[in-house]
Amino acid sequence: MDATTLWQRYQEWLYFHDGLGFYLDVSRMRFDNAFVETLQPKFEKAFADMVKLEQGAIANPDENRMVGHYWLRNPDLAPTPEVTQEIVSSIEQIEVFAEKIHTGAIHPPKAARFTDIISIGIGGSALGPEFVAEALAPDFPPLAIHFIDNSDPAGIDRILTYLRNKLSSTLVLVISKSGGTPEPRNGMLEVKKAYAGQNLDFAKYAVAITMSGSKLDQQATAENWLMRFPMYDWVGGRTSELSTVGLVPAALQGIDINAMLEGAKEMDDATRVANLKSNPAALLALSWYYAGNGKGEKDMVVLPYKDSLLLFSRYLQQLVMESLGKEKDLDGNTVYQGIAVYGNKGSTDQHAYVQQLREGVPNFFLTFIEVLEDRQGSSPELEPGITAGDYLSGFLQGTRQALYDNHRDSITLTIPQVNPRTVGALIALYDRAVGLYASLINVNAYHQPGVEAGKVAAAVILELQTKIVSVLQSEKTPLTIAQIAEKAGVVDKIESVYLILRHMQANNRGVTFQGNFSEPSSLTVAISRA
Repeated sequence: MDATTLWQRYQEWLYFHDGLGFYLDVSRMRFDNAFVETLQPKFEKAFADMVKLEQGAIANPDENRMVGHYWLRNPDLAPTPEVTQEIVSSIEQIEVFAEKIHTGAIHPPKAARFTDIISIGIGGSALGPEFVAEALAPDFPPLAIHFIDNSDPAGIDRILTYLRNKLSSTLVLVISKSGGTPEPRNGMLEVKKAYAGQNLDFAKYAVAITMSGSKLDQQATAENWLMRFPMYDWVGGRTSELSTVGLVPAALQGIDINAMLEGAKEMDDATRVANLKSNPAALLALSWYYAGNGKGEKDMVVLPYKDSLLLFSRYLQQLVMESLGKEKDLDGNTVYQGIAVYGNKGSTDQHAYVQQLREGVPNFFLTFIEVLEDRQGSSPELEPGITAGDYLSGFLQGTRQALYDNHRDSITLTIPQVNPRTVGALIALYDRAVGLYASLINVNAYHQPGVEAGKVAAAVILELQTKIVSVLQSEKTPLTIAQIAEKAGVVDKIESVYLILRHMQANNRGVTFQGNFSEPSSLTVAISRA
């Protein structure tokens, strides 16, 4: 396509939102008008599906739940006055609490102010808050935030060691919808022990963000924790950043949560338009469908050209892959859907994997994210008339062109600067794009059976560990792995038996091995009796 024709195509397909200063360019996706026409009936259905969703239709039949994350930024859309009031009240609670923390009206027993936050969560209760903290936290926030988002003991130790002299002024957020999810529960128990080790009353530092009546809510109530904030069964983890899950830590860091909500609301308004060319989320969904032939045949590479947006690709990994990665469609057919997402940042990637993107396997499409503002204030010239920001812009444009020249398709999102409004808008844009695309491919974007299956499998392993320890403690002589499995009644799980015991031995849990480690079947195992 010659330069003149490409310029015309750019103008034909360019979307611009004046209020947000937001641009979306899909001209470097090579779909044609005939392809767009074939998808019009699917988009008409997708727009109708989104209307039903926002009106409170049951969108997650597995759990008989509505899906209401759009109401969070426009409570007047909620299906009942009670839900509207819940949302409004929770935002007021957050603002009041954050103000009292910042002024010292609420303070820890042994300090005049809280200085730090430990935020304990997993999945959507961590990825959204982490992304927003990286993107928007001021250089000197009123409270510095630290995340425990895994059950990795060394990772937990790293945070607790860093804060060992500041625990007495560190607030703890425990974020879990049910209160029974192992990772946040484990993190909470470890942190609670650390506070006890310094003779600190954990309850005076602890804030629960959970559903009313959950295990965590009951514990926080019984122990008289500092504060409790509500989570809702109609907000899934991966779409919860603009609920209490993300707004509480953001407000405590001094981030303008109302601006985030306003930016999301503006983008929601824009993405409700039932016209493909006038709806940026629909343009994204169209591009995804074209790139992967409606089957996720190509990966989505996300390249933000801004350091503060580094974690956006990780955030999108969960949102896109957990929502769209499904074995069955809504009719029960086996379809194996999904779009793999990865990315880092530009121009770091210029010197990393862009080489493969340019010349290697063409199994992807790009999403460039451009930020027009280089920095707050003027930039020095590094060469006559050229700044570091000019280089960054040049790298983005050059990479986009080089990839297009070699038949690699791309989308470019442009925002004026990274601020609470634009970040809120990006979150809302992808919320809607995922919903629309899910309708196009006829899958349920709002359940996660694969995640639940993994939790069940993990619980089975822990139960198995208890069984085999019991077997070993009842024996006077060492046993082979096969003997242990037979006595525990788990012959079909012999490999798991070995892996459990190997892990215990490596962590000095009383397990000893004798034999050839390269031949596990030759090993005999004993355990010290408690």
